[in-house]
Amino acid sequence: MRNIKLIIEYDGTAYAGWQVQPNGVTVQETLERSLAQMLGGPVRLHSSGRTDAGVHAMGMVAAFKTEKNLPLRAFSDGLNSLLPRDIAVRGAEEMPATFHPRFDAVGKHYRYTIFTGRYRSPLQRLYAWHCRRSLDVAAMRRAAGHFVGEKDFAAFRGAGCAAKTTVRRVEAVDIAAAGEFLQLDVRGNGFLKQMVRMMVGTLVEVGTGRLAPDDVRRFFETPVPAAKGVTAPSHGLCLVEVYY
Repeated sequence: MRNIKLIIEYDGTAYAGWQVQPNGVTVQETLERSLAQMLGGPVRLHSSGRTDAGVHAMGMVAAFKTEKNLPLRAFSDGLNSLLPRDIAVRGAEEMPATFHPRFDAVGKHYRYTIFTGRYRSPLQRLYAWHCRRSLDVAAMRRAAGHFVGEKDFAAFRGAGCAAKTTVRRVEAVDIAAAGEFLQLDVRGNGFLKQMVRMMVGTLVEVGTGRLAPDDVRRFFETPVPAAKGVTAPSHGLCLVEVYY
């Protein structure tokens, strides 16, 4: 039995997230359907995690088992010929039988894009959050430092989060300004449901002056969800890479 690892890029706009669910078309479902067409039978993909509806990915990792003796190019070039244009396999690799995309992952890198232009941008509407108010980037960077380290992120998890523990380690939160864009790069050993989006929403509240940078530190001391800012919309978020 072969264990095939896929690196997957997708535009999440048209999908109800990664994971198969009864009330919407998902990325996992679409990939499994194309794999079943290629392999002549049902296939179950195991992924490095989930993404919410509207979230994008450059480097989602998933794996599946097969007895078919097809060349690896069949699982990249061949599979891409069956997939819709908003999903693509960027690489395929044969892994040891024990490899699991989720349990073997040691870290993830997410990027959130904010568009700060005065006028809305039709070209950016699916990939960046349009924040019309002026943002104090220096204050946001000071606040971002409070997220770094191993901490209890209970105040930064979305409703319905089923994680057994809310302790996570964030390695870095970097904010880069380029013209009318801010890119927030978040790296850590794992993330709770909507955690990155809630972190970004809080940093934007700091940037607008509604919160002070030190308020972020206090949220860890007294994790009251109602005290935080808004949850950033999903379409600005992209899973860049999973580390092993």
